[in-house]
Amino acid sequence: MDDYAVVLNAGSSSLKFCVYRRPEAEAWRLEARGLIEGIGTAPRFAAKDGAGARLDAHDLDKSAVHDGRTALDALAAWLRSRYGGARVLGVGHRVVHGGAKFAGPTIVTPQVLEELRTLVPLAPLHQPYNLAAIDAVSERLPGVPQVACFDTSFHRGQPAVATMVPLPREIRRAGVQRYGFHGLSYEYIAR
Repeated sequence: MDDYAVVLNAGSSSLKFCVYRRPEAEAWRLEARGLIEGIGTAPRFAAKDGAGARLDAHDLDKSAVHDGRTALDALAAWLRSRYGGARVLGVGHRVVHGGAKFAGPTIVTPQVLEELRTLVPLAPLHQPYNLAAIDAVSERLPGVPQVACFDTSFHRGQPAVATMVPLPREIRRAGVQRYGFHGLSYEYIAR
């Protein structure tokens, strides 16, 4: 039986995904990628195979796909119809904010999830959606490991002057710093 891994990028108005497959004794390869966009307004599903050929594209019912959780339900239904019975080895998530503590890909545990929730005030437009996807996967695939990859990770190795904000020392000592975002994209480009 082939192994599968899923990568999710959950946002406020879209849910992007990639499915990777590893046939026995072979390397991982992109099996499918796609998105649900227009969540809450005019939701639409689109998916392509690893070579870029269209697998599916259709409008979704606005009353059925009105938030991130229902978008994940729609994606799960599509994945089950296409890969039902597949062995999922892991799910990766783009998470906007890892704060000062998380500097690289991190296996999600209940403790990690609670620490990431404390960062919601630092990224209120993204972090809640990222974490909701982790919660939803935990409910559907409770034994499958999940890994969070942070947009802030790329910037964690910068010199102190790059993370310092021009504020009084007392405020900086309380933890106020520059984190940097879009690091996953920067890392991809830099490679």
